[in-house]
Amino acid sequence: MGMPSSNSSLIRSGSLSGYADLVRSLGHDPAVLLRAAGLSARLLDNPETRISIHNVRELLEASARATDVEDFALRLAARRSFSNLGPISLVLKDEATPRQALDTLCRYLKLINSGMLVRIEDAGANVLVRQELMPIAGLATRQSMELAVGTMLCILRELIGPQWRPLQVSFVHSAPQSMAAHRAFFGVVPLFDQTFNGLVCPLADLQLLRMSGSTGVARFARNYLDAALGRHAEGMSAACTELILALLPGGRCTAQQVARHLGIDRRTLHRHLSAEGQSFSELLDGIRTELALRHLQESRQPLGEVAGLLGFSTSSSFSHWFRARFGTSVSDWRRQRA
Repeated sequence: MGMPSSNSSLIRSGSLSGYADLVRSLGHDPAVLLRAAGLSARLLDNPETRISIHNVRELLEASARATDVEDFALRLAARRSFSNLGPISLVLKDEATPRQALDTLCRYLKLINSGMLVRIEDAGANVLVRQELMPIAGLATRQSMELAVGTMLCILRELIGPQWRPLQVSFVHSAPQSMAAHRAFFGVVPLFDQTFNGLVCPLADLQLLRMSGSTGVARFARNYLDAALGRHAEGMSAACTELILALLPGGRCTAQQVARHLGIDRRTLHRHLSAEGQSFSELLDGIRTELALRHLQESRQPLGEVAGLLGFSTSSSFSHWFRARFGTSVSDWRRQRA
């Protein structure tokens, strides 16, 4: 058992808008790379076509390697437009402030990307826009994460102004060999090996009043999205996975806490998970396993930081769990990987 398979998770093919042109501009054949990742070039013709998130993440990492371009995902994000979000773009443009638009984006996000989690957190005079990818066994996330954060920056520039820049850009993974492209894209030097992925924005920027778009069209789009959301049945395992990802770094991830966030008691939670062939402990352990491998492979964070991100109160408790899970110590595992 363990984690539910993420291979069935889907994303709009509009997320790859501009991909073929970018790959051709770098002297490669996009059809060859798409085929190697289990995708067909024809799937990109209609931006509403649903394609596998697993295949897309694989494609982005393979494309960065094949073209030898570290900032591949950022170049792809720069080629995307607001309209690539589909009907959601009409609703976002109609919101009174960028902050309201972000809240609306969070509401409908699973309709365009069921593998992405976005949380908006107030932090005094600032707002944190945290982004996380649902874990998929064995897949690197650098390019997918940078595409997600890069796309979020483009969305905010559309809502606030083309010259807008965040106070801070953070990535959990380690830094690229050169920072030049990242600095040019974001307008600030991103921080790497951090505790979260995403942007720190001034609250005042997100409270700016905007000129709304065509309200009639936006209302039609909102009705369409609400109906789609109603059809988007989500199992208990998927709902728990989202909450575990959100609660783990705070060390508050217990079955009791997850059940409380879902508005049910712990016994009901266990009953629903059991009906889906899952248990809470197996789900939690599976997610921790994938996140542990991701952090240890893609970042240079110290052991204490990784332990905290996985919800362990001490480094020693994480080390004990890791040895029981993988049969070796963290330091020996890192040494073997190096």
